[in-house]
Amino acid sequence: MQDAITNILNKYDLTGRYLDSIAIDKIESYFSTGLERIKTIEIINSQASKIVRETAAQLYEEQPELLRPGGNSYTTRRYAACLRDIEYYLRYASYALIAGDINILNERVLDGLRDTYNSLGVPIAPTVRSIQLLQEILQDKIKIGKGDNELLVSEPFEYMIDVLGEQNI
Repeated sequence: MQDAITNILNKYDLTGRYLDSIAIDKIESYFSTGLERIKTIEIINSQASKIVRETAAQLYEEQPELLRPGGNSYTTRRYAACLRDIEYYLRYASYALIAGDINILNERVLDGLRDTYNSLGVPIAPTVRSIQLLQEILQDKIKIGKGDNELLVSEPFEYMIDVLGEQNI
């Protein structure tokens, strides 16, 4: 797991180059968004349980068939596993946010997820929807509109949605 700065420095070190204007711009962007990232992480940390509960409530309101016999959240064990997974997506999105680098999502969440979900018969659509809901709820909690801050907060969620959507689980 690396932050944006370590990732940039490693790339330049491997090629034996000094930092150029592109690298410096990326580092400057990382620092200039630092306060916003910290504020967002503070909200996630203090309201994680509430965010997960709200996400699950909205998901099951939209897709009640998940809770019925034969649904992927039917039985207490499966329901608890779904809540646990929603919490994982939020927690790892927060890691990616603070690090300013989405690569942690590949390392810790997305790599191997397809095989795991396929082996368990878990459909991807509710997973993608839960990540979309996490993003919407978080954006509502930090009260941001369109703009750079929205892109900053959206990046890890959009990345997970895009990768999972490509996998066609």
